[in-house]
Amino acid sequence: MTVEFSSSTPTPEEVERDRETGRVLFAGEFNFVFGAQKLGQLPDPILPEIAFAGRSNVGKSSLINALTGRRALARASSEPGRTKQLNFFEMAHRLTLVDMPGYGFAKAARAVKEDWQGMMFSYLRGRPTLRRVVLLLDSRVEVKASDREIMKMLDRAAVTFQVVLTKCDVPKPNALAAKLREVSEIVATHAAAFPHVLATSSETGLGIEDLRAELARLANPPA
Repeated sequence: MTVEFSSSTPTPEEVERDRETGRVLFAGEFNFVFGAQKLGQLPDPILPEIAFAGRSNVGKSSLINALTGRRALARASSEPGRTKQLNFFEMAHRLTLVDMPGYGFAKAARAVKEDWQGMMFSYLRGRPTLRRVVLLLDSRVEVKASDREIMKMLDRAAVTFQVVLTKCDVPKPNALAAKLREVSEIVATHAAAFPHVLATSSETGLGIEDLRAELARLANPPA
């Protein structure tokens, strides 16, 4: 899979157009397609796919629900690391969101972690319709070793990934600015990384419009 990025900066008019396109797309119909626990169970690759990945408790389910305006489209487990399947959601026959299992759960056995990495790498490397991985990092804490390992995995799989910071309503402005600089420097060292790091909050709506706009650019055009 070839990783390509556009070098052009969108104009203010293009930004507003893309935000409106994202709003309309994410306000449309959603359907749960399937929950795959094994690679052989994956649904047929038809629509462009956006996969969401992140450590357990990073706020992945909350962010997906904020993007879609639905309270329980994606559900967080009360026990970190419990979910072990890829959940597929179809959006208005134009895009598929893939909710990946959380990683970095401390209580999981080593064999479980290795099995997760094996399955996820196979999915990432072999899925022809996968357009981007949204990699979530908690803005309140340091970048973990497991986060860096996932970035390396994505580089090896040659899958474009975009880092999105979550829970950005919590840090003070100066701390958030420092976190954005730190993460941007890390991202710059990875060949597969999309260069634009987004700050978001599912509580306040910070960055949600911009993330919708980014993802809408990857969707099939409306029929």
